[in-house]
Formats: sequence, C-alpha cells, structure tokens
Amino acid sequence: MSDLSSWLRLEFASLNLQLMLVLFVLALVISSIGFYRVVYFISIGYAFSIVAMAATVMIMLRENLTVAAALQNLLLAFWGLRLGIFLVRRELQPSFGVQMAETNQRTAGMSLFVKVMIWITVSLLYVLMFSPSLFVMTTPAAGRPAALGSLIQWLGLAIMVGALVMESLADRQKSAFKARFPKQFCDTGLYRWVRCPNYLGEILFWTGNWVAALAFYSSVLRWVASLIGLVCIVLIMMGSTKRLEEQQDQRYGERPEYQDYVRAVPILIPYIPVYSFKTLRVYLG
Repeated sequence: MSDLSSWLRLEFASLNLQLMLVLFVLALVISSIGFYRVVYFISIGYAFSIVAMAATVMIMLRENLTVAAALQNLLLAFWGLRLGIFLVRRELQPSFGVQMAETNQRTAGMSLFVKVMIWITVSLLYVLMFSPSLFVMTTPAAGRPAALGSLIQWLGLAIMVGALVMESLADRQKSAFKARFPKQFCDTGLYRWVRCPNYLGEILFWTGNWVAALAFYSSVLRWVASLIGLVCIVLIMMGSTKRLEEQQDQRYGERPEYQDYVRAVPILIPYIPVYSFKTLRVYLG
C-alpha cells in the first residue's frame, strides 16, 4: 500500500509539473505581445494569460470539475477579461495619453536581452500565481478536502468575489472621474477610504485564490509554487503603489488639497494609518 501511495504521489507531482509547463508555454505565447510595447508584458499580456490558463485547465481537466473549482476558474477568467478589456479601453482615452507617453519614454532604450528576461520571468510568475487553481483541479476525488477544507475553499472564493467587485468599482470610479476632470486627482467613491483601492482589490483577489486552495497543498511543490506566486504579486502591488505615489506627488504635490488628502487617507489599507510608501524598499513592481 505504501508503494502504491508513493507511486501516486509521484504521478500527481509529474502531472502538476507537466501542466505547469503547458501553462508556461501558453503564457509565453500570449505575453509575447510585450515585444511590441514593453508595458504589455505586465498589463495586457498579464490579463489574457490568466484567461487562457483558466480556460485551458477547465478543458484539459474537465472530468475533475466541481462547482467550487469551476467557480474559481470562472472568477480567474472573468478577472482577466475585465482587466484586459479595461486596459485596452483605457489606452484609447485622451487622459491616459500623457501617462502612456511617459511609460514609452522610460522603456525606449531597453535592450532585447532585458525584454526577453522580463518575458520569461513574468510568464513564469503568472503560472505560479495561477497554480492554486491548477492544484485544485489536479487533486483526485480521494484527495478532496473534508468539511473544514471545503469551508475554507468557499471562504477563499468569497474573498475573490469581494475583491473583484472592489477592483472593478475602483477602476470604473476613477475612469469616470478622469473623464470629467482629467487634471485632478481622484478622491471620490472608494478613493475616499483608501488611495489605491484597485491595488488593494488585486491583492485580496490573489489572496482569495490562494486561500481557496489551502486544503489542496499536499506537497512541498504545491506550497512553494503557490506561496511564491502570492508573495510576488503582493510585493508587485506594493511596488506599484509606491510608484503611483511618486507619480501623483509630481503631478499634484504642490496643491494644498492634495496634501490634505494624503495626510488623511491611508495609501493601501483602510483604517491602517500608513500614509506613504516612499521609504519602503520594494524590489518588485
């Protein structure tokens, strides 16, 4: 019996690695759009890589689909579609033109080697971020969690739903505000409670994805892969928050009303009195 159990563990580990390789190649293909414009590696390529991975896993492992697993993958696919469509539409808005020009200028002299390294690294990261859903789908019926594990799985899914609503609402509120007041900083809606609600929503979304698979981390591979993905996206969002703070300081820093806003509204987490990431050292994002 122990020999059979060991063999099964090796088989499932091999399956996980094979499927992760398939998803990695898929992410490479989709995120290669970044060679046209570097920022697409981490924007449009990011969003649609997640969509493609969710669809691929549901098709390849459809016999393992449960209601919870299907919902998890559908949430991931919807998240990617929403973000991808939002990013494409945002580029068509005149108010985003200045920011895009600044981004293009920063990456204009980037060498091909650096672009290739970014391409490979982010594609691998997307697989690791997605891996909790993969581990749920590759777990056989006999390895499915008991009542407590199932409860944790649904808790993670609830976090994903709430985070998706938050991120969608924050993006919509800011887009509507910028369309009316392109030269003003957004301080309405969710932005009255936290200065970067969209980044907070993304952190919570991927945290929920990780929690939803908590009962399925049955090997070191699963723990390591899923944790690397989660930690990296949290650090990236913290780095993005710091970079946005610096950009907004350059645009609005001399305005007294902006200084009042940043002193009163937390930067990333509501009710937590952290108002700046300027001194925070973040090596991702």
